[in-house]
Amino acid sequence: MDHEVVGCFVLLVIITLLSVVQNAFFASKVELESKSYTSKTFQRAGPSAFERVFTANQNCRDAYPTFLAVLWCAGLLCSQAPAAFAGLIYLFVRQKYFVGYMGERTQSTPGYIFGKRIILFLFLMSVAGVLNYYLVLFFGSDFEMYIKTITSTISPLLLIP
Repeated sequence: MDHEVVGCFVLLVIITLLSVVQNAFFASKVELESKSYTSKTFQRAGPSAFERVFTANQNCRDAYPTFLAVLWCAGLLCSQAPAAFAGLIYLFVRQKYFVGYMGERTQSTPGYIFGKRIILFLFLMSVAGVLNYYLVLFFGSDFEMYIKTITSTISPLLLIP
């Protein structure tokens, strides 16, 4: 594969692989919690600790396809570095949500809200990339440099809680 082409999306691939490892970690926590309350079989009904871990894992898995879609769209259509940065922050936030959910459910709320904000940022980056594509196609006006500058400037603001 061409080295230049790989460079265009290597950060997105790294974030995607990290998210896969995180999903495997969450699944292993569910399996471990399940086995600690039952012998060797996995069963859905169980003690409240198992229910919390299982529900946290389900919630993270439900948001995962949306995260991947907006991560890749934002990175390919807008700018790879800010999208990868937002994706990395999202993985940390998702970890905070998962751990918070295992404790008190109210501890998971900040992670949930922060995660929604990052998904919105990635979505807006994707929309900006699509709009720029059609502006170039129909009018010949390319705002790619402006969009990259704005997203690079705004992405560190995602760290503000």
